[in-house]
Parts: sequence; structure tokens; C-alpha cells
Amino acid sequence: MKDLLLIALFAGLGATGAGLLGWVAVRLLRRRSMALSLFCVAAVTVLAVTSGTFAVAQAMFLSGHDLGVVITVLCMASVVSLLTAAVLGRQVVAGSRALTAAARTVGSDSGFTAPAHPLGLELAQLSAELAATSARLAESRAREQALDASRRELIAWISHDLRTPLAGLRAMAEALEDGVVDEPEHYLKRIRTEVERLTGMVDDLFELSRIQAGALSLSVSRVSVYDLVDDALAGAHPLARQRGVRLEGGQVAAEPVEVDSREITRVLGNLLVNAIRSTPEDGVVAVSARREVDTVVLSVTDGCGGIPEQDLPRVFETGWRGSAARTPRRDPGEGGDSGAGLGLAIVRGIVEAHAGRARVRNVAGGCCFEIALPAARG
Repeated sequence: MKDLLLIALFAGLGATGAGLLGWVAVRLLRRRSMALSLFCVAAVTVLAVTSGTFAVAQAMFLSGHDLGVVITVLCMASVVSLLTAAVLGRQVVAGSRALTAAARTVGSDSGFTAPAHPLGLELAQLSAELAATSARLAESRAREQALDASRRELIAWISHDLRTPLAGLRAMAEALEDGVVDEPEHYLKRIRTEVERLTGMVDDLFELSRIQAGALSLSVSRVSVYDLVDDALAGAHPLARQRGVRLEGGQVAAEPVEVDSREITRVLGNLLVNAIRSTPEDGVVAVSARREVDTVVLSVTDGCGGIPEQDLPRVFETGWRGSAARTPRRDPGEGGDSGAGLGLAIVRGIVEAHAGRARVRNVAGGCCFEIALPAARG
């Protein structure tokens, strides 16, 4: 037992010396190639075994022949170990270089191109993360491009919508100023109508800017969706009667929600006005509400004939107007949005500010707009 302890002591002393040298070498090589570090680790291991073995051999007073045998075995093992470390280091370096080249494709138009070179587990995980990051960047870039296009369209449409009433106001003001008007009261009424339209457009732009800036302040209270729908129907009834459209709200469950009643009434009002304007005479616009697990879904169904499938994802985008069938000319005095394609964007913004969601789908003869709001607790 004493001999074994003595051997362990000599082997430990030899290995400790090699380990200290290896620690210094690893510290010096920490900013160098990983292959060199791996080779250094293998060299330290070989050196530790060799020095420990020599220390034990000297303590045991081995014969020259036996010492030669030990040295031969150690040399062969060392060569194999160092060659293996060198090959492994080359593989790691090759995989690292391939991943570095592939990383340059992150965020490119073609997307991340994974390296064809086989990778170790850690590098393969890093490659997967780079692919996921590239996908998120591509999605973000596409969203930003869509927002840019939407803003450009909005600016173009608003510029056109502002130019038309302003030109009319200027012409009417000049006619009144020159005294060539037979019925000035009629011109004054038209001027007031156009001013109200412009005011509505400015109000919508201000509301949308508050929503997009996250500055929309909500005064949340517990209210029944039955009361919300009733208020919205009452506000839209004059326009429906003028258009010859019948409003139906019989399928409204009295489910409680915690919302800003003024803002949600505005949402329903926008949806109802759009639905009425898009529904032909003698058509029906139906409002319903139902409970779905922890949400309350309010639906507005019209008879517009449907929205093209390719336009459905864009319906709630800022400035979207759709086809002429869904955007008939506003008559003077109509309520709802300003006609600049902001109404549905405001709808989505207000609903999402309530932690809800807005969606649209085609149904027989028209389309159905739905807003899902969190149901009140308790």
C-alpha cells in the first residue's frame, strides 16, 4: 500500500508540473485558433502522462530495457494522440470557417444559407440560431417595407383627397367673393360640408398617430356588449335609413367586457358605416356577439359581395381602400371615417390596444368583420 501511495505521489508531481505549463500555454493561446488550443490540450495530456511515467520509472529503478519499452509505448501513444488532436482541430476550424462564411448571408435577400460542411453539435446549434435570426430579420424587413409602402400610399391618397376639397373650397370662395352666385346659402352649405370632411380627415390622422405612437389613453370600465352594440346601432341608423339598408342586432349576447366604451363604440361605428356604405339598397347589415372561451367576439356582416382573397391580408393596413365596390363615394353629411382609408386601421389599433384582435373573412354575399375582446373576469 505504501508503494502505491509513493507511486501516486511521484505521478502526481510529474503531472502537476505538466499541468502548470499547460495552464500557462492555454492562457497565452486563448485568443488564437481553436485548433491550436485543442492541440495544446492534447500535448499537455501527453506531457503529463510522460512526466508522471518517467518519475515513477526513476523511483522504481527500472532496467534500461524496461525503460526503453516504456519510452517506446509512450512515444507511440503520444504520436497517435497528437495526430488525433490535429485532425480534430482541423475539423473544428473548417466548420467554424464554413459557419463564418454562412453568417455573412444573415439578413440578405436570399436568406441564411446553412453551411454544407458537417458541423459539431454546438456549431450546428449556432447555425440553427443564425437561421432563426435571419428569418426574423427577413420578416421584420418585409413588415417595414409593407409599412413604408402603406405610408407612401397614404400620403398620396391624402394629398389627392385634400387637393379635391381645397380646390372646391377655393372655387366657391372666389365665386362668393366675385358676387356671381345666385344662391349663396347653397355654397355656404357646401363649404361647411367640405370643412367637416377635412376636419374628420385631420381627426382620423391624429387618432391614428396616437395609436401608432402608443399614446392612446384608455378609460376601461365593465360594460355589456349589448349596450355597446345598441349605442353603435343607434348612431348608424340614420345613415342606414338614408341608404335603404336594414340593420339587424338580434343575436347579441349580453356578455360583459372591460373596455373603453367610447373607443369601442367608435370601432363599431366605423365598421357599421363601412358596412352600410358597401351594402346595396334593400340589403342587410347584421351585428352579433358571442362568447368564445375567454373572449367576446363582435361581428359585423354586410352584403358587399366579398373582398378579393388577395386583399384580405391588407384590409386593416393604413390607407387601404380596396376596390371601388367597397369604397363608394361618400355623400355629404355621412358619418364614419374621413374616406382616406384610415377607418379600419383605427379599428385594428383600438382593438389591439385593448389586447384584442381584428380580422375579416368572406361569407356568402359579403364579408364579416370580427373583433375579439377579452371577456370581463368574474
